Amino acid sequence: MKITDIKVRKLFEEGPMKAIVSVTFDGQLAVHDIKVINARDKFFIVMPSRKNPDDTYRDIVHPINAEFRAMLEDAVARAYEEALATAEAEPQVPVEI
Repeated sequence: MKITDIKVRKLFEEGPMKAIVSVTFDGQLAVHDIKVINARDKFFIVMPSRKNPDDTYRDIVHPINAEFRAMLEDAVARAYEEALATAEAEPQVPVEI
């Protein structure tokens, strides 16, 4: 399975959550709402989840093995870094009130 597209939907400046992304696989399947987290100087991803009646969370979709998770995390981290660099390079337009 190949990652054919990663879209960084939203960037966050504050807190450990740094972005929300969508990933497309083989040009056929999109997974939305993957969170990019920065903790202990490391980036990792949190897959989309649903809250259970007992207030725990369960992933809706997730990698089956560590090798694929590592590949996905690396690709998402690179896309996040590129989006961040692009956002920082764009001039900030002041908003008039």
